[in-house]
Amino acid sequence: MHGFFDTHAHYTDLRFSEEIEGGPEKLLEELFGKGVERILNVPVTTENSGEVLRMSEKYPGMYAACGIHPTELSGELPLDEAISALREIIDADRRKNNKIIAIGEIGLDYHYDGTDRELQKRYFEAQLGLAEQTGLPVLIHDRDAHGDCFETVLKYPRVRGVFHSYSGSPEMAIELVKRGYYISFSGVITFKNAPKVRAVAASVPTDRILLETDAPYLAPVPNRGKINRSDYISYSAAVLSELLGKTPEEITDITFENASRLFGI
Repeated sequence: MHGFFDTHAHYTDLRFSEEIEGGPEKLLEELFGKGVERILNVPVTTENSGEVLRMSEKYPGMYAACGIHPTELSGELPLDEAISALREIIDADRRKNNKIIAIGEIGLDYHYDGTDRELQKRYFEAQLGLAEQTGLPVLIHDRDAHGDCFETVLKYPRVRGVFHSYSGSPEMAIELVKRGYYISFSGVITFKNAPKVRAVAASVPTDRILLETDAPYLAPVPNRGKINRSDYISYSAAVLSELLGKTPEEITDITFENASRLFGI
């Protein structure tokens, strides 16, 4: 029997330092002794990618991603320099620790007015190309951009990964699964106003489902509105177990094994 594998969390986020006594380090020491077995720590910029990696090196159960979030491009390096910086971080880690197991968080976010969609697409495609070159899976952020995200990943058929905190349709999820992708569910699956997310979870093959927190964001019911943390993934596992007619322990094992397979651990 496994502990939880939180496949998407942001432990370098300032909220952990500002709102948690002892900061993220004290919290992580508690979590790794409290049913959480593995955490994938996810960055949002090139600079943050180095910070995430350094934190992940401190904990045997913590792994790192490396990538640029679509809403963080305004202060980012020019595209070619950014990709070179990411590649250098990945290459150095492979020579030393092999802690980087994914490219991410990458993708498209059309939620905000004035979004430079073409710039987002350029960074997204460049990072998919980096994933293709390195053989690493991707963590895809898709917010109000379902059609463009789907069309973009189709251009890179050799790349595999996960659509994190999935918010698209069941039909799109099935098409992604056919192309080798996994579908991840966050605390949103516990929200009363998220029937579509639960419908997707019920329709995706169990060998392609992952669980995540997206901590410190998207805390599940009954902790909605609070700072999220990796042990809160248990609430999402409980809802998923009801949807799929399995025990929470079975869901924990299934999602742990799925994540380990995808990330090659």
